[in-house]
Amino acid sequence: MSEHESPLDPETEQRIEEPVSEEAVREARLTPAQAVDAMRINVPVRGNRTLRQLLERVNEDRQLKGWWHVSNVNAVVRLEINDHSWVHIQIVANIALKILRQLTKHGVEPSLVRDYGLSRDDAEVVVTLSALMHCVGMSVHRNHHEDFSLFLAEPKMRELLDGLYEEPELTVVVSEVLQAITSHRADGQPLALEAGILRVADALDMAEGRSRIPFEKGRVSMHSLSAAAIDDVSIKDGEARPVMIEIVMNNSSGLFQVDGLLKAKLRGSGLEPYVEVIAHIDTDAEKRLVPIYRLET
Repeated sequence: MSEHESPLDPETEQRIEEPVSEEAVREARLTPAQAVDAMRINVPVRGNRTLRQLLERVNEDRQLKGWWHVSNVNAVVRLEINDHSWVHIQIVANIALKILRQLTKHGVEPSLVRDYGLSRDDAEVVVTLSALMHCVGMSVHRNHHEDFSLFLAEPKMRELLDGLYEEPELTVVVSEVLQAITSHRADGQPLALEAGILRVADALDMAEGRSRIPFEKGRVSMHSLSAAAIDDVSIKDGEARPVMIEIVMNNSSGLFQVDGLLKAKLRGSGLEPYVEVIAHIDTDAEKRLVPIYRLET
């Protein structure tokens, strides 16, 4: 481990692998009951009791898991686009929580603390819930799925948070999650740090190529080629800023993911002053025209 890299929790150190495309299709072809039974969200809760209780409820909630299953059927089977299964949800939740903890470690105050006087633990709840709920609207349709996510998530969150928060704090937490959900769209405008974190975390689920499915079905495009070029994404202490996102590629087409897609999500997220992004190719098979690439936002 380098001197700049912060230690990870044991749960985080276990790599959360996205299923290969065959596995993604297989999961989508399970019966709903079989698919739901296989789902279990794991994130490092540390000492956050509210987050621990929330995740216990999430892992018992078959309606929420049902939305994740239908979302993946729509994405993988019907539209043949990238994975939107519960595995994607778990990856985004872990990335978002890691970014938030990196920021608070370096003294960056979450919006819930700054604007409402709530705690860092509450900010972790918002970030995690945002990740869990951000694309449940895919169970309705791909088009405008962020809007569908809003009306599905609002009553479900009140159910999941019942007894964990009282009013008016309950409404604050629910509203902040809804803001994060609507702000993660391509033209979103996050108003809070937590919302910006979700926007960036969603874009960072790129390791091992979420576009494998169309790529392997022969629909080769710059999107699928560049996604397949990403080998690893890590989050660590930055040299000049609190957070460094390091992206390892196996060929230079991965720069499209970094400069074309990640930059669009990072710009306007509110995280620009705190995050530096570097990308490099970790192979001798390709001539390195750009040994290391630093994203300018």
